[in-house]
Amino acid sequence: MKSVLITFDQAHYEQVVSVLDRLNCRGFTRVERVQGRGSKTGDPHYGSHAWPAMNSAIIAVVEEHRIDPLLNALKDMDGKKSQLGLRAFVWNIERSI
Repeated sequence: MKSVLITFDQAHYEQVVSVLDRLNCRGFTRVERVQGRGSKTGDPHYGSHAWPAMNSAIIAVVEEHRIDPLLNALKDMDGKKSQLGLRAFVWNIERSI
């Protein structure tokens, strides 16, 4: 099993969930209001007067064979609206209950 942390502009929420559904990645946890700034491009997302946009994050634990299709779909989504910002990070799950 792998864990995927997906951070994205709140405008992407329905699309991200749709990708998870389409790829049969059922379980996830959403953190609705996440502040941050990308390391390469895009505007900060601070929820402030100067930088009003906000991010969300989803953490999903999925089977390893679903990782590449998921990352590819997310990369395509980010490519279409790169200024909104979307990133995904994957790491191993050692144990779960």
